[in-house]
Amino acid sequence: MASTSDFKNGLCIDFNGKPCSIVWFQHVKPGKGGAFVKVKMRNLENGRILENTYNAGEKIEIISIERRPYQFLYKDDMGYNFMHNETFEQISLQADLIDNSDLMKEGQNVEMMFLADEERVLTCELPPFVEMEITYTEPAVKGDTASTNAMKAATVETGAEVMVPLFINQGERIKVDTRTRSYSERCKS
Repeated sequence: MASTSDFKNGLCIDFNGKPCSIVWFQHVKPGKGGAFVKVKMRNLENGRILENTYNAGEKIEIISIERRPYQFLYKDDMGYNFMHNETFEQISLQADLIDNSDLMKEGQNVEMMFLADEERVLTCELPPFVEMEITYTEPAVKGDTASTNAMKAATVETGAEVMVPLFINQGERIKVDTRTRSYSERCKS
């Protein structure tokens, strides 16, 4: 147990039975009445931002969160299968725990966040950028590039669709930002 004086950004706490991480907090001492702490926190299970107010000195429960490296092996009817990089333990996850699962290819390293007490997976995060090969895109027509930010749809090797600039052609390798599902840059050969 800890109190509100122990709050800091990134601290993981139990809020109404849900694991949350503190994003922002402010200690308020009004002229009249007792002090209190305003808190914004992110629910680690679904990513929603929650707000709450605690009385100064109120006791809260801190939870332990661990980040572990895993490698994506394959997808089957049971879900997505991963192997721990150090212990070689294998686990299977459903798609709802993985952000942008269609940007993941076999052999890809990911980072999983576990609720340490229960050994339960909270999230599976891809690296910020992944390299993908364009398997299909419409060829650019000369004269279509008058606009500097013109984009077209392209299918990458995992089957995901990403918007790319008109000058990108089939067979080229690009970097995709996994957080926004957007084109980042062309990869050098």
